[in-house]
Formats: sequence, C-alpha cells, structure tokens
Amino acid sequence: MALRPLSARQRRKTINAHRFLSRQFWGLIVDRVGGLRTVLAGSVCRITAMAGFLLTQDEAGLFAVAGAFGLGFAGLVPACVVAIRELFPAIEASWWVPTLLLFNGSGMAAGSWLAGAIYDHFGFYGAAFATGILFNATNLAVIGTLVARRNRFWWKN
Repeated sequence: MALRPLSARQRRKTINAHRFLSRQFWGLIVDRVGGLRTVLAGSVCRITAMAGFLLTQDEAGLFAVAGAFGLGFAGLVPACVVAIRELFPAIEASWWVPTLLLFNGSGMAAGSWLAGAIYDHFGFYGAAFATGILFNATNLAVIGTLVARRNRFWWKN
C-alpha cells in the first residue's frame, strides 16, 4: 500500500488527539472500576487495535486503527500507577511507582527497537505487529490473572 509522505505525520496527530481525549475518558473509568481493571480494559483495547493494523489495507483504515490504538494506549501509565497504589501500601508504592515507570518506558523503547529490527529483517510490518500482539497477549494474561485473583480474594473477605 502506497501512502502519501504526509500521511504518517497525520496518523501521529490522530493518535495524539485521541490520546488527549481518551486520557479524560480513562480517568473516569479508573475512578469507577479501579486501576487494575482499567489496565485490563486498556490492554484489550490495545491488542484489538494492533490486530486492526494487521488487517487494514487502506489509508482511512490506518487512521481509524491509529485512533483506536491511541485510545487504548492513553490510560496505560496513569492506570498502572493507580493500580500500584491500590495493591501496595503507601510506603511500598513510593518505590514501586518509579520502578514501574522505569520498566514501562524501557519496555516501550525495547518494543520499538524490536519492531524496527523485525521490519529490517522481513521488510514488512506484519511480522512486527504480530510480535507486538504476542507480547500484548502475554500482558493481557498476566493482568487478567491479577484481576481474577484480586476478585477471588476480595470475594472471600
């Protein structure tokens, strides 16, 4: 698929606009259902959008999927910080939050580098997106397990 040169910049603007608006949306969600469940919902939204990147074949579809990805990505870090605060006492959260932010940023950087390396090797983005979906599915399994265990523990008390 051939894209216009300005298309990538326009998609980036679309992602940023959706991130700004959805940050407000995720704030409402985290207030109602908590940080951990919000992380789970954001993970589902992100993996769905990444699958959309694999399936789209035109420029309009890329814009729509970029917006959906921005929606899922926007609330990730704030919801993780709220989840840490829900799961740990304040004295422990004071070192868990910076640790989370360090590994979160490092993971995003490593993921971007890996996607570029995969693209350089295969010459198309499909394999890179498939790898991203695999990592997001692993994240979804871990967060889903934490939510299920928290619900079970909460139910017994």
